[in-house]
Amino acid sequence: MSTASLFPHLLRPLDLGFTTLKNRAIMGSMHVGLEEEKGGFDKLAAFYAERAKGGVALIVTGGIAPNIAGWLAPLAGRMSSPRHAKKHRVITDAVHKEGGKICMQILHSGRYGYHPFAVSASNVQSPISPFKPKALSKRGIKSTISDYVDSANYAKQAGYDGVEIMGSEGYLINQFFCQRTNQRDDEWGGSLENRARLAIEVVTQTRQKVGPEFIIIYRLSMLDLVEGGAPWDDVVYLAKQIEKAGASIINTGIGWHESRVPTIATSTPRAAFTWITQRMKKEVSIPLITSNRINTPEVAEQVLADNHADMVSMARPFLADPNFMAKAMRNESGLINTCIACNQACLDHGFERKRASCLVNPQACYETELIFKAVASPKKLAVVGAGPAGLAFATYAADRGHKVHLYEQSSEIGGQFNYAKQIPGKEEFYETLRYYANQIKRTGISLHLNTKVDAALLKKEGFDEVIMATGITPRELDIEGADHKMVMSYIDVLRDHKPVGKRVAVIGAGGIGFDVSEFLVETQDLTVNLDKWLDHWGIDKEYKQPGALSPKEPIKGGRQVFLLQRKTTKVGKGLGKTTGWIHRSSLANHKVQMMNGVSYNKIDDEGLHITIAGKPMLLAVDNVIVCAGQIPFRTLEASLLEAGLKVHVIGGADVAAELDAKRAIRQGAELAAAI
Repeated sequence: MSTASLFPHLLRPLDLGFTTLKNRAIMGSMHVGLEEEKGGFDKLAAFYAERAKGGVALIVTGGIAPNIAGWLAPLAGRMSSPRHAKKHRVITDAVHKEGGKICMQILHSGRYGYHPFAVSASNVQSPISPFKPKALSKRGIKSTISDYVDSANYAKQAGYDGVEIMGSEGYLINQFFCQRTNQRDDEWGGSLENRARLAIEVVTQTRQKVGPEFIIIYRLSMLDLVEGGAPWDDVVYLAKQIEKAGASIINTGIGWHESRVPTIATSTPRAAFTWITQRMKKEVSIPLITSNRINTPEVAEQVLADNHADMVSMARPFLADPNFMAKAMRNESGLINTCIACNQACLDHGFERKRASCLVNPQACYETELIFKAVASPKKLAVVGAGPAGLAFATYAADRGHKVHLYEQSSEIGGQFNYAKQIPGKEEFYETLRYYANQIKRTGISLHLNTKVDAALLKKEGFDEVIMATGITPRELDIEGADHKMVMSYIDVLRDHKPVGKRVAVIGAGGIGFDVSEFLVETQDLTVNLDKWLDHWGIDKEYKQPGALSPKEPIKGGRQVFLLQRKTTKVGKGLGKTTGWIHRSSLANHKVQMMNGVSYNKIDDEGLHITIAGKPMLLAVDNVIVCAGQIPFRTLEASLLEAGLKVHVIGGADVAAELDAKRAIRQGAELAAAI
């Protein structure tokens, strides 16, 4: 069997008439923060070039504003002058040198702009921005259209193969199209034709300006997933008009940023929204791109084979592995570093105004800084602990040419990942463990499972250096009754699977506390059952209501869980910016009582005695599960140093705060690059 035949639909070229895309994979738009950094364009060039070299057919940049009012934030990326075009040339040249194609996304933030110059169809403030937008005047609308057109033309001058016009996710064009945000009574509001006018004019005039041999992708919001969103018939009308206006391709946009429905998080099933693109294929004849939670070649191939779309857009998967397509072509999908949709180092960084990267691939967006050169003089290295930090260090160091022995006292690699993979909605961690297992084989690492090491053994084996990645130990509860039989640690629940009662108090509302609570209350495997997941989040596949929302069915029965924290801040405040609200909503749906400002008094046969706001309270529970933090587990360190061994401490053994896999993997990678 030829390699190409394994993914025949994914690897098939797409002829656009004036140009041909070499396969059906698009690297979707991601704003990574390099756009505004000093020297960022050279770093962006390296970032995109690596993905072009890896075989993706077409890259779409992060959103670039057509004018100052369209900024996402002050001094954000903008394309509105020849000077801007000249700066972008280093990016397009780098991509073309590697045989790739690249489109620049034109994004006007509208009322999502995090600045006082924000504008929109009407002066309706966004719930996720502190700035109330100014309603654009008729003159301002025409000027904005001209700015879109000029931006596309400057992109062409910069060497881009095309542009993507962002008409989705609740940004400016989407704001004009939906009655939720368009309260105008002139020719730009009211009727469907008037509300669609901005989108149509932007595409029409852009095509006239850039000519026929330039890719224009229009990102169409096919599911708004907000109250007052567009009805399906309106979406179809706009799609048909965009096709007539001269778009080359229509891309699928899912959900506004203010939507209370998860669309790309780990708990969202794979390919959860391709059905809406399939529905649109019956309405238009130009190629359609589908998107959201497509993260393996196998899933992409199935989506295309089922005729749900003509192309698939994958953004974060190309952060996780720039060689995604090259590995698919070589029938090496088992070696792909799969995106786990955690958002921790990509989207969360974006919302924190930090440079994006990737939890499973810390080299993403650091291609010019985190470099793994082959070693001239290989060392014999011992890595103690096969959790995230140990796995990252071992595989990167072995890839460089070091002789690596990886010791793990349990029967499997993964460390804390083996707990995370059991949490409903976090099954993608299985993929990370599969990737590391295959990397261990590929790089020739000597893996020693079920092996507890000591300084004498490591000294005897003659290791040049020892990397201690021994992880953490749970922090014990320091209150009266902490040794009561009803008290359990999260290790008891997630590793040892000890039975848990019907009424449970979880002490500690960090990431582990939320994970344990989710594990205890979620009885359905929603991540792998799309229809149940859609019902759970109130998404109407029949699209009977505008925005495609339907009432959520209340969850009945199940465990009664109390999630408690000492801090008086909002429970879950420390969770990820883009995923924390999902975890809180999920637990709220299961009637988990989240309580802050809690003082723990004692545990006895009656239950857990607490005080809140000066008032004593008894929680009559069957079990108390302790998720109250961790401390580094580094008892081996002293004996290693005493034996004269050179020791490096990484991961949880170094800093145990909240089991930070992002930091652990990066720390392992950085040490591997330097050693």
